[in-house]
Amino acid sequence: MSKLIFVSNRLPVTVKKNESELVYNKSIGGLATGLKSYHEQGNSVWAGWPGIAEDKLSEVEKQSMNTELQSNYNCLPILLSETDIEEYYHGFCNETVWPLFHYFTSHTEYSIDTWEAYKRVNQKFFDALDPVIEPDDTIWVHDYQLMLLPQMIREKYPNAKIGFFLHIPFPSFEIFRLLIWREEILQGLLGANLIGFHTYDYVRHFLSTVRRILGVEHSLNKLSYETHTVQVEAFPMGIDYDYFSKTSTSELSSELEDFIESTRSIQNILSIDRLDYTKGIPDRIKAFKRFLAKYPEYHEKVRLNLIVAPSRVEVETYDNLKKHIEVLVSEVNGMFGTVNWMPIWFFFRTFSQEDLIAFYRNSDVLLVTPLRDGMNLVAKEYIASRNDYKGMLVMSETAGAASELGEAVVVNANDHGAIAEGLKTALDMPDHEKIERNKMMHRRLFRYNINFWADEFITALQNSESQNLQTKPLLDVSESSVIKKAYNNADRRLLLLDYDGTLVGFKPTPDQAKPDEELKQLLANLTKDPKNTVVIITGRDRSIIEQWLGDLNLHLVASHGLWFKKAGEEWIKTINVDNEWKERIRHILEMYTDRMPGSLIEEKEYSLAWHYRQCEPDVIALKRDELREALLSITQSMSLGVLEGNKVLEVKDSRINKGHGVHLLTQDQNYDFILGVGDDHTDEDLFSALPENAFSIKIGTGNTCAHYQLKTYKDMRMLLMKLEELNDAAQLHPQTQQ
Repeated sequence: MSKLIFVSNRLPVTVKKNESELVYNKSIGGLATGLKSYHEQGNSVWAGWPGIAEDKLSEVEKQSMNTELQSNYNCLPILLSETDIEEYYHGFCNETVWPLFHYFTSHTEYSIDTWEAYKRVNQKFFDALDPVIEPDDTIWVHDYQLMLLPQMIREKYPNAKIGFFLHIPFPSFEIFRLLIWREEILQGLLGANLIGFHTYDYVRHFLSTVRRILGVEHSLNKLSYETHTVQVEAFPMGIDYDYFSKTSTSELSSELEDFIESTRSIQNILSIDRLDYTKGIPDRIKAFKRFLAKYPEYHEKVRLNLIVAPSRVEVETYDNLKKHIEVLVSEVNGMFGTVNWMPIWFFFRTFSQEDLIAFYRNSDVLLVTPLRDGMNLVAKEYIASRNDYKGMLVMSETAGAASELGEAVVVNANDHGAIAEGLKTALDMPDHEKIERNKMMHRRLFRYNINFWADEFITALQNSESQNLQTKPLLDVSESSVIKKAYNNADRRLLLLDYDGTLVGFKPTPDQAKPDEELKQLLANLTKDPKNTVVIITGRDRSIIEQWLGDLNLHLVASHGLWFKKAGEEWIKTINVDNEWKERIRHILEMYTDRMPGSLIEEKEYSLAWHYRQCEPDVIALKRDELREALLSITQSMSLGVLEGNKVLEVKDSRINKGHGVHLLTQDQNYDFILGVGDDHTDEDLFSALPENAFSIKIGTGNTCAHYQLKTYKDMRMLLMKLEELNDAAQLHPQTQQ
């Protein structure tokens, strides 16, 4: 029976060690609450770090903890060493991802050591999950600490339904592109079937980034990536509405009772955050200072209760932030305070959830002005707790919750004057208006609570398109038994290999896609077997492909079949063509190149290619179609065709195609093993021209007449390496060849 697996950096249970035993404490956070009903089902498991370093546990304690967590909590503990925690969590997660995704580029640190630790820990998570995953399981991975994990799972379990939810902002392309390991992070995330964010802004940023960095287009928020479809959606996280709206505050600590009594005659402004530079706490204090200076009538009539939960104070940046906050608080209190009134009360400590609800219910305004925040559940908790509908929320537009709570007073977190005016608006707002606004927000929070959020995501994940995109079988490179058997039994083999996208990855400009030493050595080794005829069949110009690969014992077919060169012989022109049409077509291509920064014209002997890989994706979609139509209109009365490849339009004689090149090689030869490989539309002619018993492989996704598909050029190289190993094995043990 398939099961539901949750994966997060931390388990919903924290393990601590006292002098004599291990102590287990359940978490009460939003995520644990939202997934509680699913997790308590018998067919569910939650994997994560239990909160204690592996180094601090004996082998007996590890075994005891594993048994306790699995038996009584349905949890799979993933043990991390102190080094892992320091380099992966405090390092890459908090010094690289956290600041960058919150737009604090000056705080972002890049370290190869912490990146290696991040990869290592993501692999640890997969290694721990691997024994419990079954092919049809549904797996939900959470947050920025595990962005490589979805692809790791996908590699081994291609049919699993994998979801990923990011609980922090996803930045714009201009910010994300600064990340050194940007491709790896995106590829890791795209292993999921469903990727969720808090807001549609983050969805838009992600889709734009994937398109610009990986070149993967989307349609209606769906991406076709390698073996599967990826749906990208917004799922704004809710809260436990009933808990906050119905929890009684009749029994309070003496401290809270004193607070309530001391503020009966004034209006309370509440601010709650953990210590972090993304929260905008110094700007909030400066804005309150502006408020007091601009509106002196509020002196001795309001108080800002500034609650800051301690966080990472051992880190210099955070310790300096704490000191800066203390200085600003002292300045405001010294400037405006009187014997009977202190404008800001600063609490550098944590409070229980019950005490916070009491603060919420006895505060006239909640001031939430993060410089950037994924959601900010405090804002929602405040509204839900004010079941009298008389509180008002002042929040920054850069908090994710602002897109849901439009009835609040929304301000620019960097504009101290706007925050001051927002405070006055909230404090002066008539009760009937506050009640009207609050009721609308309450209805929304009641409906879209934490359980609704979890239900919606899991339902969307279970309904996601999990089937492979391949219309043909995805070749198993690790085994390749079908090809291996045919290859072994053959005496005359023909290997027809496209170049760009098949043997090498795509580069910004065509001239950068030179073959590396690994590829050249691989091709050289394949040609050493006298049974093999290896052919590079490409749309490249003959001069460049000969320059790159002419020193190898290869047959070369260039310009989509126009030129043919046997190993060690001269080039042969296969069709008589002319170039009289070039000037007319070049003029049109130049006109569009001038309009489209990043595009370029590649002139070949008997064709013209317009490359647009470096163009802005938003603009190119329209212009490409416009240019294609213009070219088709001009060439329809000529013997020319418009060929669409991967980020390229090429105009050439319509009689020339790769199928023509295949016929040249097979017409007078009797091969008992033929392999044809390509990656785009131009290679469909090659596949169609192959004999029925040939092995045809398309690299990448999409409809094809090839018999098989592989995901990337790296998989194709791996397959060729397997064939090369068969050559070596046959030479060492000729008697075992079958």
